[in-house]
Amino acid sequence: MKIAAGKFKAKCLSIMDDIQKNHEEVTVTKYGKPVAKLVPVDGDERTPSVFGFLKDSVSIHGDIVGPIGEKWDVEN
Repeated sequence: MKIAAGKFKAKCLSIMDDIQKNHEEVTVTKYGKPVAKLVPVDGDERTPSVFGFLKDSVSIHGDIVGPIGEKWDVEN
């Protein structure tokens, strides 16, 4: 289905409800040329969050705060 940008702007929420209900794509046009496409979401897929993405993928072995045994000579 194609819809002009002005009509889409006026009825955006209603059109989005129709897309979800009927599972059809809508192409938004400006001066007769396509500029955007709205498509229904498949299932309940969500973009995974970057927070916690690496959880449980790193393990700590030993003391990570204490010295590593190297000595540095510092001259003033």
